[in-house]
Amino acid sequence: MAERTLGVIGGSGLYELPGLTDVERVRPKTPFGEPSDEIVVGRLGGTRLCFLPRHGRGHRILPSELPFRANVYALKTLGVDSILAVSAVGSLREEIVPGHLVVPNQFIDRTRGRTEESTFFGRGVVAHVQFADPFCPVLSQALLGAARGAGATVHEGGTYVCMEGPAFSTRAESHLYRSWGAQIIGMTNLQEAKLAREAELCFATLALATDYDCWHASHDDVHIEDILKIIAANADLARQTVAGLAPALPERTGCPCPTALATAIITDRATIPPQVKRDLAPIAGKYL
Repeated sequence: MAERTLGVIGGSGLYELPGLTDVERVRPKTPFGEPSDEIVVGRLGGTRLCFLPRHGRGHRILPSELPFRANVYALKTLGVDSILAVSAVGSLREEIVPGHLVVPNQFIDRTRGRTEESTFFGRGVVAHVQFADPFCPVLSQALLGAARGAGATVHEGGTYVCMEGPAFSTRAESHLYRSWGAQIIGMTNLQEAKLAREAELCFATLALATDYDCWHASHDDVHIEDILKIIAANADLARQTVAGLAPALPERTGCPCPTALATAIITDRATIPPQVKRDLAPIAGKYL
């Protein structure tokens, strides 16, 4: 059996993960281009871990420009079986105070023009994965325990609105999302979750609330300098949570993730182009 490996996609403010041992840096080439940056491979608490800064070191890549497919593909080829995505978000609820953490369990998609970055399939292969419950429930529960163990105020569940960006919401949009019952808003996690499901990886998000978006009448509108202060304060909390999760990775049982593609590919295998089969081998080879 392959060694368990946790992939961590670091969001705004989390560009490094101190404490890793036996470190090497790699940048795998993929059929979908290069990942956002070098991937740091090492061990944390005895667990093999691969760390990738989502926006690149120095925060160089817009949300709409992110190479989502290359990122997830590269992690899969390095042996990752579970992904923790760390993400800065705006709060749409009074009780989710800036500085609190959220482990969401649902998505609403408000992105545009990211279609090619939302699936590994196409080019002669059609697959439809189940996505009713987009986060791995088992990994999410383990993440909740690790966040609480780090001393965080963490909210269990909630809907993440994934918007296009890079501008923040209008006030009307912010009130609309609240009327839908959503809890948090960000710009990155939806495509990662879809691709992780297609790659049969467990996926959970640690969302760091940085502001109240622009709906809150008694708080200032969103200012990037204020967000950065809270991100900096929460970065250490996120690192402690990762350190708690790594040695406590749950077994991959009781979730739909390891067999997500089992009945999803509907294309006649004989019609799939050979190059596409080769490209998809790390993702779906056992089904092709």
